[in-house]
Amino acid sequence: MAHGRDGLSATGEGTKMRAMPLADFERLTPGVQVTVDVGLSGAIDVVAAAALSSHRFLRYQWFAAALSAGGTAVRTIVARVAGRPQLALPIVATGPAALGLVSIPGSYWPFRGFPVAADADPAIHAPVLAALAGAARGVRIGPVIDGDPAVGPLIAAARARGWVAIDRYIADSWVLDLAAVQAEGPWPRGSTLRKNRFHEKHLGAHGRLDWDFVTGDEWPVGFDAMARVEAASWIAARTDGRDAKFTDTGHGRFWRMAAEDPVLAAMFNAAILRVDGAPAAFSFDIDAGTTRYAIANSYDPAFAKHSPGKLLYYRNLTAGLARGIAVVDWGAGDSGYKQVLGAVQGPAMRDWLLLRPGLPALAGRLLSGVWRRSGNAAP
Repeated sequence: MAHGRDGLSATGEGTKMRAMPLADFERLTPGVQVTVDVGLSGAIDVVAAAALSSHRFLRYQWFAAALSAGGTAVRTIVARVAGRPQLALPIVATGPAALGLVSIPGSYWPFRGFPVAADADPAIHAPVLAALAGAARGVRIGPVIDGDPAVGPLIAAARARGWVAIDRYIADSWVLDLAAVQAEGPWPRGSTLRKNRFHEKHLGAHGRLDWDFVTGDEWPVGFDAMARVEAASWIAARTDGRDAKFTDTGHGRFWRMAAEDPVLAAMFNAAILRVDGAPAAFSFDIDAGTTRYAIANSYDPAFAKHSPGKLLYYRNLTAGLARGIAVVDWGAGDSGYKQVLGAVQGPAMRDWLLLRPGLPALAGRLLSGVWRRSGNAAP
């Protein structure tokens, strides 16, 4: 293991402000040790297992899959208290090299964050920031939702120590509180069930309907089935296919590689509708504790008039309730069908840029508008 450089002085950057060396922070926070490890650290899985259940998918293999295209060197900042890892922050160089910026690798959705133990000692943030300052002039974190329990305390600690934290708005999330919906009465409603039975009857005229749920070691077959649906869907017909989740030309490699971790594979959940054995629609989620992140859904347009996607999703949500799912987080995007299912607007998603004290922070204050305008216009 190798520390980042200790000389965190901002002198030579046109300012008298100096950042405290990492070694000094460690002396002031007894019991806390921060290292900057080359590559992805095995401590990531230790921290993820101790994180809030909603963040436990942020495992070693999650980051390894995101980095599988190669070409980018990764380091991991690890904070330990009394020898126990409590924070693991993978970083890779990003943007023009002259800017000296790093970012967190990972999938854009559910969010691009890092694991922190649920009971982490707040004293870890000062030396972690010192390590970050030694590794880069600034770090991009996100997109993450407002109030993220891992990112929020780090941002607050950074601001308290002279860092500049700039956010850019990405979108509002959409969230379905299943407990709240059920409290309003039977769910799905009787009228919804009647409509669904009507559509299922006419869909059945095309062939035998099978409603399959894929988990665990069934993923190679599950991913192939979902890729077949995507290849027949609007995303293949109207786009270049790069945003497809499971095809070879899309993000299929990421999900297949992530599923090599049996812990992640157990969190992945797919509902697949087959008509006479051929996949016609799917819904794919990550179930992290009582939170379900809705990753992707699609259907074969040959069956569009029978609403196969909606039929499948109601069955999928009912199965999720039986598994203890309390909240479904759809993130950003088309809100129409989400609202039909009962979703309401949730926290905003933002990208954060943290710039260390000295000239980087000064530049951040002057150019913050550029970063904010590079996002989307807030409603």
